[in-house]
Amino acid sequence: MFSKNKNDELSNSIVGIGHRVVHGGDVYQQPVLIDEHVEKIIEDLCSLAPLHNPANLAGIQEAKEIFPTLPNVAVFDTAFHQTIPNRAKYYAIDKIIADTLKIKRYGFHGTSHKYVAEKASNFLQTDLKNIRIISCHLGNGASVCAIEYGRSVETSMGFTPIEGLLMGSRSGDIDAGIIFHLAKRKFIARTN
Repeated sequence: MFSKNKNDELSNSIVGIGHRVVHGGDVYQQPVLIDEHVEKIIEDLCSLAPLHNPANLAGIQEAKEIFPTLPNVAVFDTAFHQTIPNRAKYYAIDKIIADTLKIKRYGFHGTSHKYVAEKASNFLQTDLKNIRIISCHLGNGASVCAIEYGRSVETSMGFTPIEGLLMGSRSGDIDAGIIFHLAKRKFIARTN
């Protein structure tokens, strides 16, 4: 925890606080100044990013308490993927249900994929709008992203950060039939 004097010194040198927030749903396509409404949306999306959004929200609230006069800005991992075309965005489920429940591929690690695309563009000495690359975000969380002319057009993560590659604490893609098979076997085991 910061001391009162250290806090005052830091407040004089810091002009704002930025927060990487994992899930912004359909709502946020750009960084946004955080207010109560933004916090509520982050909280509402906790069920779709349970390892991240609660911690992101706690960090925002702590920063506001420690530095009450500084503006806080949220940058959403899902924002970069708002450009994914419909052919890659939607799952093979009823469109009315998908639209009503907002089920689609949101994509994640967008801040990382955007950064990698910009760095690749600089390295290749080519305008970002002229390159097509596949970016790999590898670590405890992992995803790949097809970036065409500076825009995300496909990504391995979907509705939640669980879909896609195998990760540290997430299964990644798994055949849906396995889930039903496991549920059935567990049910049979409980009844015997």
